[in-house]
Amino acid sequence: MSYNFFSMFARMKYIDRWALMRNTRQENLSEHSADVAAIAHAIALIKNARFGGSVNAERAAFLGLYHDMPEIITGDMPTPVKYHSEVLHEAFLQVETEACERLLNMLPDDLKDVYRAAFFKQDGDEALWKIVKAADKIAALIKCIEEQQAGNSEFRQALEATRQNIARMELPEADAFLDDFLGGFYLSLDEQQGI
Repeated sequence: MSYNFFSMFARMKYIDRWALMRNTRQENLSEHSADVAAIAHAIALIKNARFGGSVNAERAAFLGLYHDMPEIITGDMPTPVKYHSEVLHEAFLQVETEACERLLNMLPDDLKDVYRAAFFKQDGDEALWKIVKAADKIAALIKCIEEQQAGNSEFRQALEATRQNIARMELPEADAFLDDFLGGFYLSLDEQQGI
């Protein structure tokens, strides 16, 4: 029997993000998911190394990689639309849940439970999902910085709102990631390499 989960996963590159915003460079869901996975992995490592954590950094990367896969079916719902009202938000969550179930049904039975954890919160993963949420916001912040660095003022308010959202999370490991790595996104390629 043939299964379509990974052929669907490959379609993430066709889902553009930031649909309501003028972009100097379009970002797709595949790129975003790779960024979130890498950032989540780093935040988990920072939590363990500096803040006495004992989270599984590889699992954080796994959750980050698949966290937006349902958007292959739902599309990327812009944040102002998704959270405009409680009724709209609840309706979107229902659509997203149905999309997750459709994707899981594209897997062999013996793999469904492993991937279910990437779509639905499992007991014991609460700390990891907070890390993935922070990584998702940090990836969005980086996109805003890149757009501003390219001269696009369209992302100015999104940058400030995203920065405030990250601060409200009160996640010291995410703050440490920002302190250690965010400055590099303001540098040119030569400056990043110390040339």
